[in-house]
Amino acid sequence: MVDKSDSVGGGYGPAPGLPPETAAFYCDMVEVLQWAEVPFLVGGAYAFSRYTGIERHTKDFDVFVRPRDVERALRTLETAGAATELTFPHWLGKARCGEDFIDVIFSSGNGLATVDDEWFTHSVADEVLSRPVSLVPPEEMFWSKAFVMERERYDGADINHLLRARAVDLDWARLLRRFGEHWPVLLSHLVLFGYVYPSEARNIPDWVMRELLQRLENERETPVPQERITRGPFISRAQYLIDINEWGYQDPRLHQNGGTMSGANVQHWTDAIEHTP
Repeated sequence: MVDKSDSVGGGYGPAPGLPPETAAFYCDMVEVLQWAEVPFLVGGAYAFSRYTGIERHTKDFDVFVRPRDVERALRTLETAGAATELTFPHWLGKARCGEDFIDVIFSSGNGLATVDDEWFTHSVADEVLSRPVSLVPPEEMFWSKAFVMERERYDGADINHLLRARAVDLDWARLLRRFGEHWPVLLSHLVLFGYVYPSEARNIPDWVMRELLQRLENERETPVPQERITRGPFISRAQYLIDINEWGYQDPRLHQNGGTMSGANVQHWTDAIEHTP
């Protein structure tokens, strides 16, 4: 395992709110990924703080990689002394040192927000723990957080704070493209934002709201789909299981229903629910 007894060195600088051994672990892992030339982006609390000014200190550090780089990233971190695992083969790996860990993220739990080249093209240069890094773009942060609506975790406040701080600067055309057929999720967040921050509601471009509201009107005029499918599992892996298991709805996450996940992926992701704090 990584020796976390040493104080932070190598010019990493102070890390307010973090135990020195935790900061040292994060810094060492960032350094080894950079040394091995594994492309990665920093997300999570560090990127969120950069975009919103809200600081959080957690026991995890999020790095985002393309799917093709996951194995190399985990192997590199393991070589540096971390204990690694591919926790969920469809989106997440972990590197641990004691109670601290790094999440190696390459998609999202629902299989929709896969890390691709655009995450890197639009990344934001910054400094984390006094090391130069690239951050997850705010648009992709919005996109991936927008679907987190569990009973134990709902990222709506994060979305609202991100919009409050960054709405006027976002690439809205890219966001619309990212959401694709899931645009109602985007619209729901924008409506809620206007409710939460009425004085900032007009920071959402008028053309975006008109486009989404027109889509909503058009959808009301289209025939009702014949297949019984619930998109609920895209926003909660737990709360719509009854729809699938007892009420006969199809799971949209599965390959055969147009999703990106195998039956084994879905089962593994579902089995982990009971272990969620």
